[in-house]
Amino acid sequence: MTYIHQTNPIAIPVPGGKTIDEHFGIPSTGEPSMSVAHMIAPPGWGEPFQTPSFDEYTLMVRGEKQIEIDGKIIILKAGESLKVEKGTRVRYSNPFSVDAEYWSICHPAFSIDQVNREDV
Repeated sequence: MTYIHQTNPIAIPVPGGKTIDEHFGIPSTGEPSMSVAHMIAPPGWGEPFQTPSFDEYTLMVRGEKQIEIDGKIIILKAGESLKVEKGTRVRYSNPFSVDAEYWSICHPAFSIDQVNREDV
């Protein structure tokens, strides 16, 4: 096959009201080399620090997302993007009053076994 036309992304359940629609990746297409997902994080959403074994690219569509890396806080806004390299300790959240809508691309593909989240 020379292409995959994705018309039915997989909805991945996540605590805290965040929605993830994975277009390409392990659960949706069995693709282990990369994943592409559309996400909406509601106001007040956040997850613990993690040190993933994959590179993660974030492309903001709407709202803002807060990223904590190496003691710095980055506020990613619509139209901006960020690459966080594997092995980096990072925390993602949306402490703002509107939804944060973005696309996430992980290389290799996102896997819960490779995210290495810290206990809260």
